[in-house]
Amino acid sequence: MVSIITVNYNGLIDTCEMIDSFRKYEIYPYEIIVVDNGSRNSEADKIKLYYPQVKVIQNTNTGFAGGNNAGVKIAKGDYLFFLNNDTVIKGPILETLIHRLEADSKNGGVSPMLKYNYAPDTLQYAGFTPFSRITLRNAAIGFNEKDQPRYRIACETASLHGAAMMVRRDVLQRVGPMTEIYFLFYEEFDWSAQIRRAGYKLWYEPSAIVYHKESMTAKKGTPLREFYLSRARLLFARRNISGIDKYLSCLYICFIATPKKAILYLLHGKLSLTMATLRGTFNGLISQKQ
Repeated sequence: MVSIITVNYNGLIDTCEMIDSFRKYEIYPYEIIVVDNGSRNSEADKIKLYYPQVKVIQNTNTGFAGGNNAGVKIAKGDYLFFLNNDTVIKGPILETLIHRLEADSKNGGVSPMLKYNYAPDTLQYAGFTPFSRITLRNAAIGFNEKDQPRYRIACETASLHGAAMMVRRDVLQRVGPMTEIYFLFYEEFDWSAQIRRAGYKLWYEPSAIVYHKESMTAKKGTPLREFYLSRARLLFARRNISGIDKYLSCLYICFIATPKKAILYLLHGKLSLTMATLRGTFNGLISQKQ
């Protein structure tokens, strides 16, 4: 059985549409666990009312990882599928993902192809490139490109995608759950790095497709988003880079990347984003990394 775990935060309509899509299309045995991260308007109660068969956890807002980890505690499945609530499926996908995990005992995690729900011929994710050691640059393969044959080949990927990622229970038990120190952003990258360090492979599986409602156009940042992005990047460097490269990466972030970003915001009259970037970087530097 697969335990599908999703986090709801003031997203009742999206969550219901995601559940409905699995009820319509999925034939493999599964359970759905909705973790409500402190939504307004009693959304957890409404989900319980609309879907009596769905397990609902009322949680305080402990962030992306905290919400998913709360779902893991009551999950019964042999496979754990972490899925954003603003996604839908248009055909069965679970058995395909499981086949990829079971093809090799070293296959620790798998993410499906991600397409935009409102532009179903356009990709959001067809795997991730590795992070560069110093600058921590990476890219989503196929991002904003039209679907084409070269993206329909299963392959190893450097990281899973946080919007849709499946792991075997034994892998989670060995590696441990996602760390909750980030609150927002980089959790899946950090967890992917942990899984790979434990000797497992991560896969991109294009035969399974998930449609994501996230906008194709990157929206301008908010101070909250900039704070957590800046904080997460530095925390990721401190936790996942070793040797002298760790110090070089932290120096690069603190004295090149962050000042450049902050100055650009300032030149555009966005003082709040400038301050959020600086505060986030400083917080990432002093926060406990464990």
